[in-house]
Amino acid sequence: MDESLEQLIALRVNGVRHEVVVPPRRTLSDVLRHDLGLTGTHVGCEHGICGACTVIVDGAAVRSCLLLAVQVEDCEIETVEGLAGPDGEPNALQRAFHENRAQQCGFCTPGFLMLAEAAIRERGSMTEEEVTDLLASNVCRCTGYDAILAAVNQVMKERR
Repeated sequence: MDESLEQLIALRVNGVRHEVVVPPRRTLSDVLRHDLGLTGTHVGCEHGICGACTVIVDGAAVRSCLLLAVQVEDCEIETVEGLAGPDGEPNALQRAFHENRAQQCGFCTPGFLMLAEAAIRERGSMTEEEVTDLLASNVCRCTGYDAILAAVNQVMKERR
């Protein structure tokens, strides 16, 4: 690719501003993983179907493999690395995933955490049916979803 087409963009990721030089067609997932070293954002299908690359952009859960980095310049981006508190203490959702053993191989876990976190922030509360519908948009090949559902439902019960 012609390096003259590369452009400098500014991204705010997990509260930290970064400037990165990127080719115009570089995906957000690639910038997060390869340029910023935030490897918690996983890339599975690269078609937006599996949800492993889910991050939060300006409060909404998005598939980072489908977004070009230049599209999110000056946006607030959150990755799984930013979920824990400043002291490194896991947040409620991360604790619930641990307590319910909601991860096996762990590949899909960051995507599920970010999807659920965005929904919890937006909705405040969800019924078990709403949680099931939400989580059906991501793919897990190991757990059968029961533990993931239990973890998110546990957080919903704690919030009531």
